[in-house]
Amino acid sequence: MKPQTDSRKFKRISRRELLKLTPAVVLGAFAIPRLQKPLLKAGLGFSDWASARLFRSGHLAPTFADSDLTPFAKFPINDYDVDDPEVDIEKWTLTVAGSVQRPGDYTLAQIRALPMVPQNTRHVCVEGWDVIGRFGGVRLSDFLKTIGADPTARFVTVECADDYYESLDMATAMHPQSLLCFEMYGEPLTREHGAPLRLSIPTKIGYKQAKYLTDLKVSHVLQKVGYWEDQGYSEFYGL
Repeated sequence: MKPQTDSRKFKRISRRELLKLTPAVVLGAFAIPRLQKPLLKAGLGFSDWASARLFRSGHLAPTFADSDLTPFAKFPINDYDVDDPEVDIEKWTLTVAGSVQRPGDYTLAQIRALPMVPQNTRHVCVEGWDVIGRFGGVRLSDFLKTIGADPTARFVTVECADDYYESLDMATAMHPQSLLCFEMYGEPLTREHGAPLRLSIPTKIGYKQAKYLTDLKVSHVLQKVGYWEDQGYSEFYGL
């Protein structure tokens, strides 16, 4: 019986030593240029997969008192291209398409007719800064119900006047704090902050919160994920 016991002991030791070596092997693989990108992509993919499964639709992002607000003048203006894509606000509509019962063009007045939701929440930028702002709008979930969005659809995608584009998983789109935002600090959005309509989603990183919305589509399959995601950034990036 001794040879079998020795064999089991050897296997336990081998597994233990292998686990110890794993970080060194991974680090060594990162030293090989052709393996760096696939390894980073695989790691990011796993992180997104895990984050999506940990997401709880009933779990709310923190909200804050008015006394905690960052002054509006100090709320950073951030975009990827221009501060003002010169939207004709008087003629603006949100074009809705995809797996919905009522596609078409929706005016700001039609959107504002839904129940108004104000919330003081934190906006977190991938660049490392964060601020607390007062956002006002309608729940994206209410708008999706208004347009008759297919409840089995998986994604909501938006396109913007500055050619930016972004997507949300349906669980995030239906979250009670996800807003189609048309106000900040009790006033209509300024052009620099995304007028006339933007996303405000305190459960997500800043680049998911697209500005200058022009199109919204409900779908089962993504053709493209988002401007930054299609360049290698996280697809889910929940907070």
